Amino acid sequence: MNPILLLFSFILLTTACNNPSSPRPQTVSSSPLLLLQKQQIDSTNFELFLRAFKKEQILEVWAKEKLGQQFKKIQTYSFCTSSGLLGPKRQEGDRQIPEGCYWIDRFNPNSKFHLSLGLNYPNDSDRKLGHAQYPGGDIFIHGGCASIGCIPITNRKIEELYALTSEAQRLGQTKIQVHIFPSNKMKSLINNATQHMVFWQNLYPIFDYFETKHTLPKVWIKPNGTYAIAN
Repeated sequence: MNPILLLFSFILLTTACNNPSSPRPQTVSSSPLLLLQKQQIDSTNFELFLRAFKKEQILEVWAKEKLGQQFKKIQTYSFCTSSGLLGPKRQEGDRQIPEGCYWIDRFNPNSKFHLSLGLNYPNDSDRKLGHAQYPGGDIFIHGGCASIGCIPITNRKIEELYALTSEAQRLGQTKIQVHIFPSNKMKSLINNATQHMVFWQNLYPIFDYFETKHTLPKVWIKPNGTYAIAN
């Protein structure tokens, strides 16, 4: 490979999740709202929830009307690529996609990777269970096709997702939750686990609650860093 191209590829990969802003105009489409209408969800009065599975490399988009109870799946995106292994992110530079319960805490229309949605990683669990000084950060769902711990879904798909999440925020949803699990076959994964079993057992009730009810549990984080569902 040409040495200049090789250097450029290395720089692109190692900065994939830093998302420095660049002077790029925001370009999102309103057509994704049709996804809501197909599920008979009012596109002027809705909330979103995102759920990702690392082994299957898919990101699900769920929606419901604000006063509704159950979410409906409106879209599924495949990861363009992935990095790291199954298991939580515990320190900077481990290339891991996090596992746990997060929410979108920032929108970047000028991302180096087209558009990006930032997650509130590290959360209180990650700070307690991860590296004390360097747990890592700057985890995004973004465009393009490079990852060192982020979830890239290509430019076209991030445009659709960005439009949906931006509209949900405009309509008043302050926290769009994002749950990231190692797999959508959690029981099988736990039964065959040689490591991370205790952590995955802790995540399982959260996965099962939504899988069974299609409603979001009220999750909180204990002082020891484990997740719990409020009664």
